[in-house]
Amino acid sequence: MRRTVVIDAPSNLGLRPPAPGTVPGCHKLAGALREQGLLRRLGALEGGVVVPPRYDLGDWREGVDGDFNAAAIAAYTVKLAERVGGHVRGGDFPVVLGGDCSILLGAVLALRRLGRYGVAYLDGHGDFRHPGNVALSGPLGAAAGEGVAQITGRGQADLTDIDGLRPYVRDEDVSLLGIRDADEDQEELAGLGISHTPVGEIRRRGAEAVAREALVHLQKPPLDGFWIHLDADVLDPSVMPAVDSPDPGGLLTGELAELLGPLAASPRCAGINVTIYDPDRDPEGSGAALLTGLLEGIFAQP
Repeated sequence: MRRTVVIDAPSNLGLRPPAPGTVPGCHKLAGALREQGLLRRLGALEGGVVVPPRYDLGDWREGVDGDFNAAAIAAYTVKLAERVGGHVRGGDFPVVLGGDCSILLGAVLALRRLGRYGVAYLDGHGDFRHPGNVALSGPLGAAAGEGVAQITGRGQADLTDIDGLRPYVRDEDVSLLGIRDADEDQEELAGLGISHTPVGEIRRRGAEAVAREALVHLQKPPLDGFWIHLDADVLDPSVMPAVDSPDPGGLLTGELAELLGPLAASPRCAGINVTIYDPDRDPEGSGAALLTGLLEGIFAQP
């Protein structure tokens, strides 16, 4: 049995400030889940912290300078990839606690160095903003809103082509699950053949059935395995309001558990990262308790 290892990746470099002069609070996610006893409840080993650079927009200009904090994100991606890759090579199962969605770059870079891997991208949004669609989506800036685009090689080269390995994940190796039914990225994703299943379809077909179909896609040769990206905003704000974009129409907790369960049980699953939950928006800690209980129910070692 693989050892579960918890790694903290408390980077908020890819999110916009919630208000002028402030920083996004999602860098506190890891601490909040640890405070709930996550390591003990998972029966996990300590993987330590990959410390991010300071959040600093400096003199960044929107629409001119690409993504803010890009140099810092690129440097952090390399550091995190080294940590994650070492554990995957050693046969461990990393649980990486963010942070914002830009931490996924570290995981997929690590896996790209090892072979060809897919991604099960569980998120309330398509995260497909890139230079080719700015006319419709507006100027780029926040890497956290460009996740699917960046891992598939769309975007500035200092983030999407580290070590000359663009794309880290091929279009056909992505399975995007749980986006809102009205998400504007769906038409472009469909045209590119990027698999995506919105909430309404998950409910019609059943979350477990959708997950098992995604597994057929993610386990087939020549893939060496896949990674799970879990953004807390895939959940409906009625159960998880403590995110930067609490849009209605998301999954309920039981539906997310049914979706995650088959994916996590696959021996081809290489690890998971958890992102976007913001303890600053959750003074009672109910979101941390929910996420910790969800992870325990699915990933706890017997």
